[in-house]
Amino acid sequence: MKNLLVRFARNESGATAIEYGLIAGLISVVIIAVMATVGTGLATRFTAIGTALTG
Repeated sequence: MKNLLVRFARNESGATAIEYGLIAGLISVVIIAVMATVGTGLATRFTAIGTALTG
């Protein structure tokens, strides 16, 4: 039983999975922020182009 508890205490796979999850979450937040900024800029440009073509 003591050996089992020692192996459980040394097992770091759960901590590693949590770290990978946090990194993936951070990367997705950054991607969403960049895409929102780029999307707004593109919408403005396409609106300007459409206005220029019709006017």
